[in-house]
Amino acid sequence: MAPPPFTFFVTSVGGGNGANYGGLAGADAHCQKLADAAGTPYKTWKAYLSTQGANAVNARDRIGKGPWTNVRGQVIARDVAHLHGDTLELAQLGSNLTRNQALTEKGERPKAAGDTPNEHDILTGSTPDGRAYPEGADKTCRNYTSGAEDGSVQLGHFDRTGGGNASWNSAHGSRGCSQPKLVATGGAGLLYCFAAN
Repeated sequence: MAPPPFTFFVTSVGGGNGANYGGLAGADAHCQKLADAAGTPYKTWKAYLSTQGANAVNARDRIGKGPWTNVRGQVIARDVAHLHGDTLELAQLGSNLTRNQALTEKGERPKAAGDTPNEHDILTGSTPDGRAYPEGADKTCRNYTSGAEDGSVQLGHFDRTGGGNASWNSAHGSRGCSQPKLVATGGAGLLYCFAAN
């Protein structure tokens, strides 16, 4: 029996140019390409990314309504509020976006803290509630158009295990925007992808 169609995954590979995906459209296309190769019937995949500036975009507003499931059919979150812990009750409940359930489109677990290499940093450019940062300090590597040595993008940890600096979507910033800088920080330029329809 075929597994249920999935609606969430961590990309198995990055774009290859650090945090530079050519903007949101390029990041969405990367999600779409990997999902299509994995044989999912869902048509509209969105990268979980926020942008800064005059026309700021909130990641939470672009990923659909849920529920989202991984390749094994396990529920990651029922809806946007559950994913982000919008109420005290939901925050205490927590989403299921954890080390054992945040799988790639191939059904594999990405390399976590303790693995070699550590690739647990996921690009998000987002605050813990899934929203854009205000203008000022760059938290998005120029809205995912820079692969430079300088700059920074806010990162989440797919392998959160609780306690301390362990947010799935907003743990810390990167040391730069280039591929080597993302690797040095503990990542590979990976994305969270959600089926928006």
